[in-house]
This record gives sequence, structure tokens and C-alpha cells, in this order.
Amino acid sequence: MIRRLFKWLAVLSIAGIAIAAGGFWYTFMSPYGYHPAEPAIIDERIPEQDVFVYGTLRYDWLRWIIMGTPAETREATLKGYRRQDLDIQPQAGAEVPGEVLTVTPDALKALDRYERLGVRYTRESVKLENGDTAWVYKRLPE
Repeated sequence: MIRRLFKWLAVLSIAGIAIAAGGFWYTFMSPYGYHPAEPAIIDERIPEQDVFVYGTLRYDWLRWIIMGTPAETREATLKGYRRQDLDIQPQAGAEVPGEVLTVTPDALKALDRYERLGVRYTRESVKLENGDTAWVYKRLPE
């Protein structure tokens, strides 16, 4: 009886992992799950660009899954904004702590897809506290 229960738990666990992995692939990697109104503009001539991240993209393992490669980060602060859930909003005197990734054009395309650029987020250029310029993803109004 217990052996049969463990067998079913193992089967259900494997099926759950497979369904979750399939959903992740469909949403973030397949050619079917993402159709922006306009394609993102990415200048392929620029070999590396900085992206300021303040939310889920701060997790190393998630960036590795999305971009297919690890990315080094450095701490950074975005002044003049406050974090509100999964977004940032302009606010004088506020600041958002985060990290900066330096990415290739292909990695930027992968990040755009993860953030659902044009569907859920927009990508804007901002000036960080140290004076560097970086891209940041801001939530589109619903």
C-alpha cells in the first residue's frame, strides 16, 4: 500500500515538473507564446548593453535559464523612483536598489521576451546614481 502511494506521488511529481517546464518554455522561449505589437529595437552593432534589474531578474538561476548563460552583476541604485510591486514609479527623493547586468544583443532579446516587452513592460533608458546609463523595464499601464 505505501509502496503504491510513493509510486503515484513520484509519477505526479514528474508530471507536475514536466507541465511546469512546458508552460515555462511556451511562455518564455517558444515561438508561440509571445507576439508583441512592435518588435523591440536592438542595435546589433553595440556588443554589450547595461540593464538595471530590481525584481525577479536579480536571481542568478533565473537569468541563466532565460539568457542561457550566467551574467555577472554589480550593485546599483536608481534615484528618483520607488518600487511598487513589480514596477517602478517616478518619485522625487526615492531610490530603488538593484543590480546592473551587461548583456549581448541576443541576451537582451531574451530578457525582452521574459518581460513581455510591448505586452506587459516597456524598456526605457535611465541614468543610474553613479551616472551610468542603463535600460530598465517599466510596467505598461493596464
